[in-house]
Amino acid sequence: MWRIVLWLLAAALMGSTAQAEGTGAIPRYASFDNAKVYLREGPSYSHRILWVYHRKGLPVKIVAQYDVWRRIEDAGGGVGWVHASMLSDARTVIVTTAKPAAIREDDDSSSKILALAQPGVIAKLEACRAMACEIATDGIDGWIDKKNIWGVNTSESFR
Repeated sequence: MWRIVLWLLAAALMGSTAQAEGTGAIPRYASFDNAKVYLREGPSYSHRILWVYHRKGLPVKIVAQYDVWRRIEDAGGGVGWVHASMLSDARTVIVTTAKPAAIREDDDSSSKILALAQPGVIAKLEACRAMACEIATDGIDGWIDKKNIWGVNTSESFR
């Protein structure tokens, strides 16, 4: 009898550990941890490859998860499955404007412009306030309007 109790206890502990690893709120943002990432039709290596990404640090939104697989959405609306080992919890954003976007000294839209970020630039996400986020890229650390980037929710605020 005690063996059954021990076995059940061990199984319960293993189950709770497995659930805790690699899980988080859905949806959430992440980024590619590799320079080559395969987007698949389903959550296994046997599923067809839909797309191959070649941009380490590209932000993605995790919209579902199954075992070691994550269903992601990219800034262009592409959706598919990637292996969790290809993802990092590091937050990044991508500039989505058609024209260069101002990176400012502060989150105030009248503050000094430090640089102009070209469309497609990927930057590390440092903090967010109501209307702007602090980013870092190529030695520039400043604030950019949320409307000019993808990889953060409009309601997100953090430091």
